[in-house]
Amino acid sequence: MNVDGEGDLERKANDLVRLALFTENKHMPLRRDEISKKVMGSKSRRFGEVLARAQQILSNTFGMQLVELQTRPAEEEKDKKEDKAQEKNKDKNAPGIKKKAPTGTKSYILRSVLDPQLIKLATVPDDDLLRLEKGEFDADPELNAEDEYPVPEPTGAIIAWERGDQLQSIGLLYVVLSFILVHGRSISDNDLRTLLRRLRLTANTQVPRDARASLQHYTLDQFLSTAIRQGYLDRQRIGEAKGAQKKRGRASATQGGNNDDAVILEWRWGPRAMAEVGEQDIARFVADFMVERTRGDVDSEDDEGGNAHEDPETKKMRDGMLKGIGKAAGGNLAELL
Repeated sequence: MNVDGEGDLERKANDLVRLALFTENKHMPLRRDEISKKVMGSKSRRFGEVLARAQQILSNTFGMQLVELQTRPAEEEKDKKEDKAQEKNKDKNAPGIKKKAPTGTKSYILRSVLDPQLIKLATVPDDDLLRLEKGEFDADPELNAEDEYPVPEPTGAIIAWERGDQLQSIGLLYVVLSFILVHGRSISDNDLRTLLRRLRLTANTQVPRDARASLQHYTLDQFLSTAIRQGYLDRQRIGEAKGAQKKRGRASATQGGNNDDAVILEWRWGPRAMAEVGEQDIARFVADFMVERTRGDVDSEDDEGGNAHEDPETKKMRDGMLKGIGKAAGGNLAELL
């Protein structure tokens, strides 16, 4: 490859990195057609080369990689059943079964490739770092100014989760994903909202957003709609009248009733949740909460760094919880896709 070709590859790889970071900042998947339009132009055949180089830059500089979102396992299982039915019912002169479409969605997200142990170490406070941070904090009058959203006090940790501005929305998302998982990987809209009401979360409950958003709060319904657009949740109409068109995403929140044409809504995990969060991590999230609640937060300070030093009784209880969550989900818990 000539020098100009190498330079063009590097430029397009850097453009793809910038586009990926910008799109991730909005928590929206990056579509392949958007990459073709804004990065590749007439060089679409070099997408594989550009993507490979961009992956190197993302990994070496930011500790991230672009991951293609996959179709939901439930859809794949449905396709398999349909294929078997077609094969069973086809006659000798019938054409062959149509090949199954690829599982890739041609949409990408950024996912961390950092070792979990490294991330855990980065959350441990360091006295020297804390001293430096406090010096800068005390010396900057803007940081100390009274504000509706004040800057949190220094912690001395490289990664300080408590200083994040999306903890409430992420926590709520994890709760919703947990409800779906333990209800067999799908839950009706009525059941989900019943569970949320037990947590005093109604359709109009105000959910805090991150500090960069133009509106600092949005309703629970707006939060759920945003999670659908971002790919974390999937909402489908089921049980409609014969001949009705199946739709996803934006649908009436009303269901049930005596009308045969009434819409029944069902919630499942979206492809981004499968790629970014994962069933196993949500199961651990639920198990940790249940074990701590059962044991009354015994030695909670010692457990903040992980479960490496927990006593045998706690470990047995946690393992039992994880096993029970797997049964409730209806099968083996999937790793990140």
